Amino acid sequence: MSVQTVIEVLQIESEAIASLIRRLDRKQLEESVSLLAKSKGRVVTTGMGKSGIIARKIAATLSSTGTPSIFLHPAEAVHGDLGMLVRGDTLVMISNSGETNELLLLMKMVRRLEIPVIALLGNTQAPLSKKADFVLDVGVQREACPLGLAPTASTTCALALGDAIAIAVSKLKGFQEEAYARLHPAGRLGKRLALVEDLMHVGSEMPVVLPDTTMEEVIYEMSRKGLGITAVVNDSGILHGCISDGDLRRLLQARYEGILKQQAKDCMTIRPITIRRQATAGQALADMERRKITALFVTEASGLLVGVLHLHDLWGAR
Repeated sequence: MSVQTVIEVLQIESEAIASLIRRLDRKQLEESVSLLAKSKGRVVTTGMGKSGIIARKIAATLSSTGTPSIFLHPAEAVHGDLGMLVRGDTLVMISNSGETNELLLLMKMVRRLEIPVIALLGNTQAPLSKKADFVLDVGVQREACPLGLAPTASTTCALALGDAIAIAVSKLKGFQEEAYARLHPAGRLGKRLALVEDLMHVGSEMPVVLPDTTMEEVIYEMSRKGLGITAVVNDSGILHGCISDGDLRRLLQARYEGILKQQAKDCMTIRPITIRRQATAGQALADMERRKITALFVTEASGLLVGVLHLHDLWGAR
């Protein structure tokens, strides 16, 4: 019985979203997305009760995808928090009834600031629809609640449309993975989207030798830096090759006699795999796994070595 109830609720809510898609006013939607993308200020979301909770989530989605956004509680707004709104902002109101008193009062105040308003309404004939610049219909035929009282399908539609608008705005603004990484520095997601330049070994931490360095000194440098590899660069720091633990094992097996007197240029692997400093940790990890290597050299376009990235630096970047 409980399982059947869950399935029925999911069906009602999925049907509500399907219905929402069919009746979207494409012109109003296109202009709303364009307005948000061009906004020079912040996007301020507002709503009472459950609509307010949805408004908070939409503000969070906008902010995390490159559009500065905050939530403004409508009751608090008319009791002093109206100062959070300034010219240049855009207001997104969410109301199922379209006649919430606090929102109607807030609308009067907002009009004095000449702030454009996008309204997501469950009733497009309600008073708020006549005062908003753009109106998007998020109404539903029925709630998933068997009593028809608890906001369920209606809040699902408002949230789905809000998230969809946020993603459309981010695409219109050209929001890229690198920008997303800067906004999400913590946790597993932050680790995967962290930039190579924030994780790589630099300066004295880099294992580096010159082409005429003896293999005895090469082995010492590799042991001292502990990354299982060393770069071979010229006097200007341009990467010419590399020598790895695997290279050493193969060299020792092939010609043990006199190997320590050889020079790096005679034993190095030319054209080592490189990556740019602005790549993400996820991209670097994918490169390592595809090529079955444990380190990448970070270079500028000129070939200048600026860092070394080891597989261990990317743990948690999946």
